[in-house]
Amino acid sequence: MTPNSHNPATDVAADRGELLRALAEQRELLLITVKGITDAQAIRRTVPSELTLGGIIKHLARGERVWAEILVRRDGELPEGMLDTGQYRMSGGERLSDLLEQYEAAAREIEKVVNELEDFGGSVRLPKTPWSPPEPEYWPVRRVLLHLIRETAQHAGHADIIREALDGASTTAQR
Repeated sequence: MTPNSHNPATDVAADRGELLRALAEQRELLLITVKGITDAQAIRRTVPSELTLGGIIKHLARGERVWAEILVRRDGELPEGMLDTGQYRMSGGERLSDLLEQYEAAAREIEKVVNELEDFGGSVRLPKTPWSPPEPEYWPVRRVLLHLIRETAQHAGHADIIREALDGASTTAQR
């Protein structure tokens, strides 16, 4: 192959790798915000919203598991627990270490699913939710990954603010 040749298979592999790498980088930035905190700190609210550091980790773990299921099933059915509002809160009986293990497992699961997709360039039928348009909606696999990257980055920013309000720690200094 000459340097100017175009190989679509290489493009797909490169896209897949770059998107997964970007998602992993956002996860790493998020995890900086929970370094060295206790369960009591992980459950503590420091902003007017219900968000806590533990709740963010729990929500993102659930989100990655749900999207992995959507990518595998592709049937438009609503995955179990997708609309569960409790996913945003760390309960008094939960431990941050367990939530972090769940997040790590969810990350491995979504990476495995994405790496095994034969039709990475294909589309996925989204589940019907209360806010969905009336007709079925489809997203390219790339958009699903871009959504996960955006969601993780957004919540990493929330976590940074929560951590700073919690104990004054600057997550940028912890990198």
